[in-house]
Amino acid sequence: MQLERRAEPSRTMLLAAPLGAIAVTLLVTSLLVAWAGAPVGRAYALLLEGGFGSRFAITETLTRATPLILTGLAAAVAFRARLYNIGAEGQLYAGAIAAVAVGGLHGGVGLELHPWLLWPLMIAAATAAGALLLLGPALMKRLGVDEVVTTLLLNFIVLLAVSALLDGPMKDPSALGWPQSVALQDTMQLDRLIERSRVHTGLVAALALAVALWALLRFTTTGFEIRAVGANARAAAFAGMPVGWVTVKVALISGALAGLAGAVEVAGRAHYVTLDMSPGYGYSGIVVAMLAMLHPLGVVAAAVFVAGILVGADSMSRAVGVPTYIADVIVSAALIAMLVATMLTQYRVRWR
Repeated sequence: MQLERRAEPSRTMLLAAPLGAIAVTLLVTSLLVAWAGAPVGRAYALLLEGGFGSRFAITETLTRATPLILTGLAAAVAFRARLYNIGAEGQLYAGAIAAVAVGGLHGGVGLELHPWLLWPLMIAAATAAGALLLLGPALMKRLGVDEVVTTLLLNFIVLLAVSALLDGPMKDPSALGWPQSVALQDTMQLDRLIERSRVHTGLVAALALAVALWALLRFTTTGFEIRAVGANARAAAFAGMPVGWVTVKVALISGALAGLAGAVEVAGRAHYVTLDMSPGYGYSGIVVAMLAMLHPLGVVAAAVFVAGILVGADSMSRAVGVPTYIADVIVSAALIAMLVATMLTQYRVRWR
């Protein structure tokens, strides 16, 4: 068996790759569902119904999809430039704790500021926290340090730092000993987009940023440089492009999006920071970006799909007794299947 690079992937293969990956994922995980003693067809029907089968299910899916869109965009833009950001989870928490530090008025910060001024300061603090957290690994990459290792390890460092803050200077005194931060002001919280649901206006912001990032990559000089560096950094440098500066810009954009995901999750849903605020949105964002084949608009559809799986798994578990962890298996299997499908769009298998 030999892999032979294709001259140019066909549009049909590019469209079929994510669909094929999803089909293979469902086929493989159906074996686990059957092993658990549940009827496969009914289990998947309940999974679909739990994620999309009612008004409540759809609104919960959209609520879960909002941070996934932002972390998916963060991974997509970074991977486009071959900056492998595995630290979106830590950047999300850094953005969340920075948002609460400003919007929660902790320690008297901003007590005299009007909400119209405090709100942009809160968003700026969250995006800056995420961006600066990725800037270090991006600069270290130029020295030959693998950014996969540094960004991954930073996740644990940030979570430990957040844990220390929640048990120390940022602990809510009214939480009866529970490790959580002070809550945001009511004026800093996002409005509900749909009545009698948890869907908030952060979803609109996430959709707008997906369109904005697509336009940036498609129609601007910066976007062309990002795509060129991702395709071949040495050729881009030979052509006179500032590869190092492009990497820095990508790191700032990617980290800012992940930090914004933390601010939006706090302002729209949680209203304060806890260590279990994110069920792995930063890691799931990588799956979302890969399912979308790093396309910003595709990230939206992929985020809704992954969110539907996570929400629907709860309903399926209660009805047929399948562990809710099957959702994590489906998401992980989807990532592996998508990596294989992406490889097959670039290479053909030759048997000799």
